[in-house]
Amino acid sequence: MKLGELVQSADWKTEKHIPAIEAPKSVKKGEKVKVRVITGAEIAHPNTTAHHISYIEVFFKGDEDKFPYLLGRFEFSAHGASANGADTSTVYSDPDVTLTFKTEKSGTIIAASYCNVHGLWENSWEIKAE
Repeated sequence: MKLGELVQSADWKTEKHIPAIEAPKSVKKGEKVKVRVITGAEIAHPNTTAHHISYIEVFFKGDEDKFPYLLGRFEFSAHGASANGADTSTVYSDPDVTLTFKTEKSGTIIAASYCNVHGLWENSWEIKAE
């Protein structure tokens, strides 16, 4: 079995586990690209001790590149747990991240999010560098 066989995808507007990607469709070569990734953009994902998004990873793969570049990994550690037990805190981290990167290449932004109950989900967004 391969990891790729376990990754799930769907339309982020109808599935709460999909990382929605907000980024421009075209950028100027060498200028900063601002990317936002949010899991649960249209349909909120639960954020409880028992059911939550653990992390989001963001990659960029240039059209001519063999492998993607890891742009960032963002872990979410606060899901309502405290010393008093599960879901007893009022502190929750939200699976919503923003990052910037530069590229001289056209390619694809790939985002993955991990739900501790429903596994690994991915989405992609193509950008053109001009």
